[in-house]
Amino acid sequence: MPMNKGPKDRSAKCTVRRSAHLAALVSALATTGVVVLAQSEPVDPRVEGLTFLGEPVLASQVMAGQQLYADNCASCHGASLEGQPDWRRRLDTGRMPAPPHDDSGHTWHHSDRMLFQITKGGVGAVVPGYESDMPAFGEDLTDAEIAAILVYIKSTWPERQREFQAEVSANDTGG
Repeated sequence: MPMNKGPKDRSAKCTVRRSAHLAALVSALATTGVVVLAQSEPVDPRVEGLTFLGEPVLASQVMAGQQLYADNCASCHGASLEGQPDWRRRLDTGRMPAPPHDDSGHTWHHSDRMLFQITKGGVGAVVPGYESDMPAFGEDLTDAEIAAILVYIKSTWPERQREFQAEVSANDTGG
């Protein structure tokens, strides 16, 4: 005898079908989300409380700057930014030793713009006629590389020096 398919039987089949469709949809969306996440670029976080020329600094800039500093600056300014010994006393040549770039030095007393100009063009670019052993790096490093070195240096300073230097930079009118 044929079985009569009443409303209860149809309702159960619809519920099963809906559940299967819903499960397939959820699975497809989850797979799509995983694929999108896997393909997306990792986020380069900003370094809290650190700017350069008024722009936020990214963690990747600091990391690049650390390596560039090691390759281009550490031989004179020290691997730990400590500068040369007795850096406040003139050498026999009449020139000054390389100063520290840590919080014991005076780098943080200068604006971003001035630090950039000194690094790119040499001290003579900022103080005409001043003779220094520090070379100009403008022909060897790109502007982005110079900026990366400077943000690395700034990233090592305690909050007090960072805040002071940020204010000096904000008040630098470029004159």
